[in-house]
Amino acid sequence: MTDPRFDSVQEVREGLRKVDYLADEGIAGIVYLADRLQKPILVEGPAGTGKTQLAKSVAEMTGARLIRLQCYEGLDEAKALYEWNYKKQLLRIQATGGEGDSWNAVEDDLFSDEFLLERPLLEAIRSDDPVVLLIDEVDRVEVETEALLLEILSDYQVSIPELGTIEAKQIPLVFLTSNNTRELSEALKRRCLFLHVDYPDMEREKEIVLTKVPDITDNLADQVARIVRSIRQLELKKAPSVSETLDWANTLMLLGVEQVDAETASSTANILLKYQTDIAKAVREFAADKQGMKAFAPGPK
Repeated sequence: MTDPRFDSVQEVREGLRKVDYLADEGIAGIVYLADRLQKPILVEGPAGTGKTQLAKSVAEMTGARLIRLQCYEGLDEAKALYEWNYKKQLLRIQATGGEGDSWNAVEDDLFSDEFLLERPLLEAIRSDDPVVLLIDEVDRVEVETEALLLEILSDYQVSIPELGTIEAKQIPLVFLTSNNTRELSEALKRRCLFLHVDYPDMEREKEIVLTKVPDITDNLADQVARIVRSIRQLELKKAPSVSETLDWANTLMLLGVEQVDAETASSTANILLKYQTDIAKAVREFAADKQGMKAFAPGPK
């Protein structure tokens, strides 16, 4: 059994802050419980809200190695778990030339560690060092492929017919992220703690901007957070992600902007929004304010 990584929820929160991930009590609490209960975390929420970054930041704060399995349609056991090095096995067969060793001896040799190609899931449980395993965008794989995960997430072990059952040398901290493009199976959900990560509230997003954007003023960070919040309230194909908020804040800094007016917001809207229909809606919203973005000027919270 792996020793606990954290002594308290507050330790998790402070540790994440040190690596510039601003977690609220709910996020820090789930990470703490996942470590203590040795359960994976299923992190759901809109794209760009920091789900993947949470796993990366936990790895950084703990000094663990991050192993990432990027999911996609068509992902199979050979890419997720393991496969045999067939070319190397063929060379081994050819090298025997049918002489010397019996076929049973050759077969035992062919299906040994020397010919095993580890993929992310097997690599994570065979690692001697602490690991954070990130299974990213798990909702992209087919339902049948989820079965590959169930044994690992239940018992932290893998069954390989030729080698037997391989048990974890240490229990990795596992994060599965999902953008809700399809419903995940009940069997997978049962094995996980659930965490929903939504867009941050205005004050937290302002704090993220102040933390991540060098030399930005409190005034400009406040404007950025207010304007992004107002844009997310529109009916959009894709709301601005936190990373796009940071891109926009960095853009404003590069342009030397101190006060965001309607013209500046309109000319840089393509940094925040990636669909022309969304950009048009936002530009109309900016233009509707005849007082030069007065509605977004800093004021009482």
